[in-house]
Amino acid sequence: MTANSIQQINRVMLLACAPFLGMLIWLLFVSLHISIPTWTPAASSPVNFHQETLTMNSLLTQANNDAVQTKTIIQQYFQLYEKSTAEVTTMLQNAAAQALKPGLIYDARITAKLGSPLRQASSGNIDIQLYALNEKNYTGYALKVNLKSDKAVKLVLGNDKLGSSETTLAAASRYGALVGINAGGFADDSRGRRYPLDTTVMNGKYVNGFFPTNNDTAFIGLNKDRKLIGGKFSSQADLDKLNPLMGSTFVPVLLKNGSKMTIPYQWQSSPARAARTVMADYKNDQLLFLVTDGYNESGNSGATLAELQDKMQQLGVVDAYNLDGGGSTTLVWGGSVINRPSDGKLRPLATNFLFFK
Repeated sequence: MTANSIQQINRVMLLACAPFLGMLIWLLFVSLHISIPTWTPAASSPVNFHQETLTMNSLLTQANNDAVQTKTIIQQYFQLYEKSTAEVTTMLQNAAAQALKPGLIYDARITAKLGSPLRQASSGNIDIQLYALNEKNYTGYALKVNLKSDKAVKLVLGNDKLGSSETTLAAASRYGALVGINAGGFADDSRGRRYPLDTTVMNGKYVNGFFPTNNDTAFIGLNKDRKLIGGKFSSQADLDKLNPLMGSTFVPVLLKNGSKMTIPYQWQSSPARAARTVMADYKNDQLLFLVTDGYNESGNSGATLAELQDKMQQLGVVDAYNLDGGGSTTLVWGGSVINRPSDGKLRPLATNFLFFK
């Protein structure tokens, strides 16, 4: 809400309170004085009971008239106050609607660049829309996500166990999630156990400790306000300043504040093209995931990271990070796999993002 909107609302509140305050001030200065004389019989004069009774009745009648008048005035003030309150409520509603307009206009503008949604869902937890991407050199999907509560998103380990793995479809089905997307990279040990790559945070806790940036790796996740955070971190203290709630690690950073970041040489050519998963955000903190198709691991199909940088700038993205791709790239909606996994089948992963209606 702008400063002008706040000033307008303050003026309206003063206007609404004025009649009520005026009534209170009036009551402080207006008082009813009813003098009822004390009757003391005089020994030397006869008692005139009839006259005293008339006087008393006259005073009581005057007091009653004053009370009725006071009640009428109070009722009038309360009627005025109720009317003013109704007018203030209407004005506040109008002010709130005006304050929302810039956000609605911005949302309409960024949504128009994505086209018509293939699927969409909305609830008190989330607004989510799925769009098709049909570019010259690649195809894929865009997923626009507005997180409205903490219940809308989770980062989960494969089978909820460190060292285990499961497909994005299996994780989404097990949790009853509407949408699932692959998350960070992984590393396998000699016994075939699959561990998340480097720093991984779940529910505000470091799953396997903190790992400083190595070979351009980046942490990618959400903070406790459900806003996208990410980048290179040399110490846990630096990452803790961003209040991470969840996140995983991969490489590289693609956009920062709308500007392209330099893509490390090995990621420009190995592979040149691939299935990709990108996590990004808009300036209103809504999330955008880009998922592109690649037909195999040869590097001849899919998107280059440079092409995705161009596309995200075109879509008005602020920050963007590359998640695990290739055979890991998976997008699930409503129990069905939407994209075409480049392995020809789903790959079991160490971490997945899940979204709930």
